[in-house]
Amino acid sequence: MRFVVHRHRARRLHYDLRLEMGGVLASWAVPKGPTLDPAVRVLAVHVDDHDLDYYDFEGVIGGDYGRGDAIVWDWGSWAAAKTPDPVRAVADGELHFDLWGEKLAGRFVLVRRDPKNWLLIHKNDEHAVRGWDPETLPRSVKTGRTNEEVAAG
Repeated sequence: MRFVVHRHRARRLHYDLRLEMGGVLASWAVPKGPTLDPAVRVLAVHVDDHDLDYYDFEGVIGGDYGRGDAIVWDWGSWAAAKTPDPVRAVADGELHFDLWGEKLAGRFVLVRRDPKNWLLIHKNDEHAVRGWDPETLPRSVKTGRTNEEVAAG
C-alpha cells in the first residue's frame, strides 16, 4: 500500500500523514511533523479520509477548508505490523506500521489518546535518528520545490 506526507501551510504549518487503506487515504494532521527520533512523541490529529486521487496532489488549495499550499514532502509504501487489518487497528485505536519512503523509514505506531488526538511515535529501530527534524528537509520529493515556490506559482 502507499503512503504520502504532505507539508501543508494552511492557518499553521503542519504535515498530513496519509495511509492508503480501505479504498481511501486515512489521514492525520501532524503539527510538528513526523520524526525519526524515537524519544519524541508527536501529536497527530485524526482528520477526514481523503480520496486516493489526492495522493500526489501538490499545489494551492482554495476555499475555506485547508486553504494554503501543499507539497508532497514524502511518499512510498507502507505495511501494517502486528495486524492483518489496518482499518480495524485504527478503529481499535492502535496501528503499528512500517514505512519505506524517501525521507521516512522504519516502524511507527499511532496510538489514540481521545477521539481525535493520537500520538505518532517512531520505534527505536535501525532507522531511528536522535534529534531528527523534518524541517531540515523542506523540498518536495515529487518536484523538488518548496512550499514557497508552489505558492508563487
